[in-house]
Amino acid sequence: MTSSTQSITASPAAAGTDICIVGNGAVGKAAALGLAQAGLRVTLLAPPARQAVTDAASWDVRVYALNHTARRLLSSVRVWEAMDAGRIAPVDNMTVFGDGAPEQGGAGSLSFDAYGARTDALAWIVEDRNLDAALNAALRFAPNVKLVQGRAAALSVSADAATIALESGESIAASLVVGADGGHSWVRGQCDIGLDYRAYGQRAIVTNFSCEKPHLGVAYQWFSPAEGVIALLPLPGDRVSLVWSAPDVLAGQLLALPASELAQRLAAWAGPVLGALAPLQPEVVKAFPLALIKPHAMIAERVALVGDAAHVVHPMAGHGMNLGFADVSALVDTLAAREPQYDCGDSRVLRRYARARKEEVLLMQLATDGLNRIFSSEAEPLRVARNIGMNLVNHLPVLKRRLIAHALGK
Repeated sequence: MTSSTQSITASPAAAGTDICIVGNGAVGKAAALGLAQAGLRVTLLAPPARQAVTDAASWDVRVYALNHTARRLLSSVRVWEAMDAGRIAPVDNMTVFGDGAPEQGGAGSLSFDAYGARTDALAWIVEDRNLDAALNAALRFAPNVKLVQGRAAALSVSADAATIALESGESIAASLVVGADGGHSWVRGQCDIGLDYRAYGQRAIVTNFSCEKPHLGVAYQWFSPAEGVIALLPLPGDRVSLVWSAPDVLAGQLLALPASELAQRLAAWAGPVLGALAPLQPEVVKAFPLALIKPHAMIAERVALVGDAAHVVHPMAGHGMNLGFADVSALVDTLAAREPQYDCGDSRVLRRYARARKEEVLLMQLATDGLNRIFSSEAEPLRVARNIGMNLVNHLPVLKRRLIAHALGK
């Protein structure tokens, strides 16, 4: 990012903006709603929307396991209640199996339940489509939010503003630019923020199935050094959503299979607990490459990063979206509590936001990356140690409660 050396004026449509958010995902939209509710004037810059043609009765293969932090944020901006509750499934229990024989459920196991955690649910499984529709509806009626369709071309910063020049020739000036534009963030790329990047050599295979036996609100996860991490998450009714973090070679093989044969591949794991699986119609199987992205900072001069722009972690814990919503909550709280003499982009205010998020983000990066390394090894001593460790934790109530509290966002 370079200092401003030329006069760039804000377009009339965007004049008077406190914050410009770049990005059209759930985290960026939630940030726009939360910051506007805090009394700030927000411009949400997003590329022209594509019209998605979908069967309303079908089930979205991209789902999120939203925790209590995410639910509190979405409730505060009146989005949670606007979602279709009939398409949201609470997770009442989570059972994690180690890498023993699949038909025995793995040699090590660990389980968490909502009753033991003294809460109504561990998480809620929400489709991307359901969440996005509710966010869009809220944005249409949100005061203090201006929606601008366009593509950013350049970012410049002066003493009192950050200005985004658009490809159209217009520009948006704001006290603060929020980068909510994903793992390959354009905003981050305009700033002097280095990053550590490591591809996992895995892809997340996602699709949905019906199950022969009721899932009873249980989320299942299996670790296998050879086949990756397999998760089956409860959907409403006798349906489950698959997230299979598979090594690239295996992922290619799985993508080449009809969904019915993919269901048969899962039988060794899912059969004992869910019975036979059958693809939901229409059959849709997608894949997403997995990587660890650790930017060296979440802030720059008059810039704050949220969501995947600020951190990308392995999906095994299902907390990528939750981290992003926690970023939004922290940013809203930090800006709302700032002293009157400081504007939204003041460096002292932004440093408070960065400090508020440092510990949780670091812990999640270490946990997900460490677990992926541990369970990717086929060394026998490590296999024995990790399964003993899972069984040990499973019998230590105090430690389990601490782990659950962290996962819940409490």
